[in-house]
Amino acid sequence: MSLRYALIALLTGRPMTGYDVSKSFSRSVAHVWHAPDSQIYPELNRMERDGLLTSVEVPWGQNGTKKEYHVTDAGLADFREWMESPLTPQRQRDPAYLKAAYFDFADPALVREQLRQQQAYWEEQLSMLEGTRAALVDRTHPILAARLSKLTEREAELAVGFKTYAYDGLIARARTELAWIADGFALVDELYGSCPPHSPSRRP
Repeated sequence: MSLRYALIALLTGRPMTGYDVSKSFSRSVAHVWHAPDSQIYPELNRMERDGLLTSVEVPWGQNGTKKEYHVTDAGLADFREWMESPLTPQRQRDPAYLKAAYFDFADPALVREQLRQQQAYWEEQLSMLEGTRAALVDRTHPILAARLSKLTEREAELAVGFKTYAYDGLIARARTELAWIADGFALVDELYGSCPPHSPSRRP
């Protein structure tokens, strides 16, 4: 159910078509809640049926039209209720940690390659997150700017402050992952040194 609240959060900035939602989602909300287009479009339709969104037809292309979605009062009320409800922590389900616990079954050269792939991913994530945070702080992020244009200065201060707080957490996580990966490289070097790769263990 969190996807619908991520979509409402995005649409509080400004009304959008499904296409705009998809593009804006990938540049903002997806940093904290990933969802593919195959989930976003059906959820927008469900939310409209549930009365959380309403839509109007707007021109699109030469002769076509598209739905532009607006958050309803019921949608905002539902979003506020969700925001104020207790949060249940999620149990860990990360294959990177599961695999790390059993790296002794793998060739060390392939372990190093997996670590390099993870390292490249988190370095890219860290760069993107730091850039987004900077755009939030100076209020140039386009999605945030659209929302801020409708807020008082105090409301804007709250919005920027809490969004920056969220990104601080994401940035801290990325840095922690990179430090953990560096420890992984060091451990592989310590355990295997320059020994040639070995065949994976065959254990029951």
